[in-house]
Amino acid sequence: MGIYDREYYREEPTGFSIRKPGTVIGWLIVINLVVFLASALFAKESYEEYGGGFVRIVSHPVNDWLGLNAGDLVKPWLWWRFLTYGFCHASLVHIFGNMIGLFFLGRAVEQRYGQREFLRIYLAMIVVAGVVWAAFELLVGAGPTVPVVGASGAVVGVIVLFALNYPRVTVLFMMVIPMPAWVLGVIVVASDLYGASTQAEQIAYQAHLAGSAFAFLYWRLGWNFARLTDGFASGKLFQRRPRLRVHHPDDEAVDRSDAALDGEVDRILSKLHRQGRDSLTRKERRILETESQRLREKHGRL
Repeated sequence: MGIYDREYYREEPTGFSIRKPGTVIGWLIVINLVVFLASALFAKESYEEYGGGFVRIVSHPVNDWLGLNAGDLVKPWLWWRFLTYGFCHASLVHIFGNMIGLFFLGRAVEQRYGQREFLRIYLAMIVVAGVVWAAFELLVGAGPTVPVVGASGAVVGVIVLFALNYPRVTVLFMMVIPMPAWVLGVIVVASDLYGASTQAEQIAYQAHLAGSAFAFLYWRLGWNFARLTDGFASGKLFQRRPRLRVHHPDDEAVDRSDAALDGEVDRILSKLHRQGRDSLTRKERRILETESQRLREKHGRL
């Protein structure tokens, strides 16, 4: 397999339309919208007497069924909710905020890691965020009676991944204020830390922080779920990069023999994965091209 055939280097189209989403983010948005509309369609109204009058109460059976309760952590037959809760939303403002963040910042992250890997990352962040929130609620006391819903944990993780991969790109905070992406990442994490410490609102800040932490670890440790199966088989789960070694005796030429290769390709691939192709020097590109050609010839690919 050539270097530019690696999954995390493939550049894939990021166009989106309702009729044909075309990308993972497009399909995620469509699924979230469908679940939200189903929740609204099957909503039930009731009135209860309170303070000498009647109070209108709206219940959402779809969210009640798919949403996550803290007690589900100790009920294995309900563990599927650690995934489904991330596709439900409590209000129009809730889903709008999440889908806008996913659409505008997630597309670059999807292109960086590839569609399949991005989907794995996104779903993993939903599960991890749900598990951390449920564990926290069980440790500090009984969880709320209303199920927790929303993709915020995963969306915050996507924002953090964007900030880590493109720290100097200018983004619009609240769609108005321009700032570097790394500043946006700091603001998002800091606000979640503050919210978690005060618990002033009924928001699952622990889930947000879990998504942010997962995103940072994924970026910092060079995880790649595409190697998950191979990792289980070899006992090297979440290995940083394929252990390719390049031997170049005169600092310019690359030894193309099948003997021991040093860690130069490993270092360059890590740089490519984090900073993009434009960050590579001419010499680094030449090393990758030479190694890619060698691998194609070895496997009979023209």
